[in-house]
Amino acid sequence: MVVHQHRRRRGRAGEAVLAVGVAAAVAVMSGCGGPASGDDRPPADPAETVRAAADLLAKAGSAQARTAMEMASGGTRVTIRGEGGVDFKNRMGQLLVMLPADAAGKDEHRPITELLVPGALYMKNRGAGVPDDKWVRVDTTTLADGNLVTGGATDPVAAAELLRGAQEVTYVGETEVGGTKVRHYRGTTDIARAARSASPQVKGALEAAAKGFGKDTVPFDVYLDEEGRMRKVRHRFTYVNNGVIDVSSTTLLYGFGTPVTVVLPASGDIYAGKIAE
Repeated sequence: MVVHQHRRRRGRAGEAVLAVGVAAAVAVMSGCGGPASGDDRPPADPAETVRAAADLLAKAGSAQARTAMEMASGGTRVTIRGEGGVDFKNRMGQLLVMLPADAAGKDEHRPITELLVPGALYMKNRGAGVPDDKWVRVDTTTLADGNLVTGGATDPVAAAELLRGAQEVTYVGETEVGGTKVRHYRGTTDIARAARSASPQVKGALEAAAKGFGKDTVPFDVYLDEEGRMRKVRHRFTYVNNGVIDVSSTTLLYGFGTPVTVVLPASGDIYAGKIAE
């Protein structure tokens, strides 16, 4: 596991999002694919094949997505799950994020609706003093991790764009994901390198992550279908926030072509008050 030293940059927007992902996990912590099934001929350049995945998703247009972010510290594990749709062409998406039952010391939590758009994250049912009918808006370019970890789900667009920095990639073999034949690749990606090659809509967030993590190298496993589209990716981060937290972030894509519509909240529906810790 490569350890990434995370340097937090505090700001009003950063404080607004902290409790959704990492801080939620810290609260409770303080108290996928199978083996290769064949020896299919690997591509001549596995790294180049993986780096092309983001462009192929943009051509595919849209897809349904499931996310899982597992955080582990001191033998305790919590998992935050999400489900929704992503418009890869316009780099937008919507997820319903489910917090663990005891992540904030309570038995039940209302799901958080997250709108993922270039440069910003909108959250509803954020809690922590935010009225139920209001949204919180966070500039993801101000987050020290570029919202790769903090929001409780890695933006599926960013998860794909992060592969643009793929290096030291090996072809593992064939397997299946959701009944679809896929090719499994394993390697590491460099956040700064990915940021340099990223689409303009995602570049700012990845540039923030490249500065926020002490080391840029992130191990990954990715599964591409016969058209080269990403069906599943798992990134493994190590986040330093009141202790070391190992984070495994998984994104699963299916239902390509399913229409995805993201409607941003009106300015009057965005909470401008103080965000409780």
